[in-house]
Amino acid sequence: MKTSKQWIEYFYQNALRQRVDWHLEPAVSVTELSQIVHSLQAWQLGETSDGAHLIHAATLYASRINDPHYVQAVQLFIKEEQKHGNNLGKYLDAIHQPRISKNWGDTLFRKIRYFNTSMEIWTLAVITVESAAQIFYQALKNATNCTLLQQICTDILIDEAYHIHFQAERMAIIFNSKPADTRIFSRFFYPLFFFATSLLVWFAHQKLFKAGGTNFSKYWRSMQCKYKKTLHDVALSKRLAFTSLRTPQYQNEMEGMV
Repeated sequence: MKTSKQWIEYFYQNALRQRVDWHLEPAVSVTELSQIVHSLQAWQLGETSDGAHLIHAATLYASRINDPHYVQAVQLFIKEEQKHGNNLGKYLDAIHQPRISKNWGDTLFRKIRYFNTSMEIWTLAVITVESAAQIFYQALKNATNCTLLQQICTDILIDEAYHIHFQAERMAIIFNSKPADTRIFSRFFYPLFFFATSLLVWFAHQKLFKAGGTNFSKYWRSMQCKYKKTLHDVALSKRLAFTSLRTPQYQNEMEGMV
């Protein structure tokens, strides 16, 4: 596992990487646009959160475990998510589509975030949403022949893999610090939250998923696999299956897809 200082170093280094060529002109067809625009707008809105409530929860948690560097790591994580929102917004501007200010899914999650100060629940939510995001952005990438949008998606996919790694490591730390009796409840609650949220994401964005070649069966299998490699292994105190995500080979392979 990386320390908070090591994650800070990673986020600083990753911020220097430029994977999107903004000199490219967007080239999305009317048919492609009709299939992706509503989900693209909704996801762009979701990526623009200021992260104030998460930072508050992280500050309380970091003080409790005496790891002040964790707060900065979370701040840099949020900054990277905001980069995704900015890039998607910039793309919407380029194709003359409006950025939206309200969406039922985003409103729901913002209300939940407002009342939550538990780092465990925050981490669970982020792992869940970012696992779904990986499938979402791959489907978005597959649903268009626009090179610019494909590059934006690839950049996000690379970031999200490390984000899940960052959050899953933290979840393992949190879970292993819990009393034995409360771990039993977590083993029940984790999959309930993960798969209930997964269903909401599917119903909200199924048009885009299908446009990108992902039907419900494929989506569900992918989410089951992602759960197995993160929360399931955390709850069973197994070694996290993230070795391939930490290697330079993974970075090179993903960048080669741009």
